[in-house]
Amino acid sequence: MKKIKVAAAVITDGNRIFATQRGYGNYKDWWEFPGGKLEPGETAEEALKREIVEELDTVITVDEYLTTIEYDYPEFHVSMDCFLCSVVSGSLTLLEHEAAKWLPCDDLRQVKWLPSDIEIIELLEERFINGGQK
Repeated sequence: MKKIKVAAAVITDGNRIFATQRGYGNYKDWWEFPGGKLEPGETAEEALKREIVEELDTVITVDEYLTTIEYDYPEFHVSMDCFLCSVVSGSLTLLEHEAAKWLPCDDLRQVKWLPSDIEIIELLEERFINGGQK
């Protein structure tokens, strides 16, 4: 099975988290955390900073490692390093996605998340709702 290494940015702003909607592929219209594939020799943090500039014309800081998700889609296996991130500059302009929205931390399931991202949602709910911490 093909393996893909990606990085995902959980961009936070107070008690909100930024989500993007895919505009292409088998999972068109599903929601995900922005990010993308690592280039050869690139760290996950470097890939995230590059991808967010490319996809959203925004500069971010990578604040904290959250988790690595391993998920088998029918077509491939994804290994996704996930990080909490913050906006440094830019306005999260959609260059590749169909739509985007800020979701309140206590209501992240109002969109249809990609299957691999559900584990991140569960982790965030535990952290922000049950743990009550930022």
